[in-house]
Amino acid sequence: MEKKLKVLMLNGSPRKDGNIALAFSEMEKIFAENGVEYENILLGRTDIRGCIACETCRERGKCVFNDIVNDLAVKFEEADGLVIGSPVYYGSANGTIMSALQRLFYSTHFDKSLKVGASVVSARRSGCTATFDELNKFFTLSNMPIATSQYWNNIYGWTPGEGQVDEEGRQVMRVLARNMVFLMKSIALGKSGIGLPETEERVWTNFTR
Repeated sequence: MEKKLKVLMLNGSPRKDGNIALAFSEMEKIFAENGVEYENILLGRTDIRGCIACETCRERGKCVFNDIVNDLAVKFEEADGLVIGSPVYYGSANGTIMSALQRLFYSTHFDKSLKVGASVVSARRSGCTATFDELNKFFTLSNMPIATSQYWNNIYGWTPGEGQVDEEGRQVMRVLARNMVFLMKSIALGKSGIGLPETEERVWTNFTR
């Protein structure tokens, strides 16, 4: 029996029915049409503290703060794709989701290679591309291919649901989801048909020595 693809979706907005939720709903339609399982988790109202650089996760394999981040780690390991979404706060991502992502990516030691990543951003006006780039850095540091669309993955709106009138933005989300599904399916086929890329032992260097 063919394994079902799974996508974990993390919404950094504090608004349950905000414009990130609207963007995610466009993607969810496509995932459902293609038989992809998805789980949408609202993080924006969750009490998530930042990393304190204690390095405990190196020994325990999980964050010292036993909160939702450790729960997300289990879901992330099982997922074939990760979607992260955030409204723009002062030209940057929401602080809550940044704390969650920094701890999630640093404290987990499983191989994230070839899990497909996608970032989604909403704003009233400016700051989308800066936030989009900020979120994508988590993927590029982890050997994760990034799903793209026909434009940057932005949707515009100020009040909750206002993004509904951004027809181009909503279409961008649907195209993004289709491309993400294609990438995940292609990677699954590649793994079974030609195997994984050759790996090398990791080299670590510091600028001070």
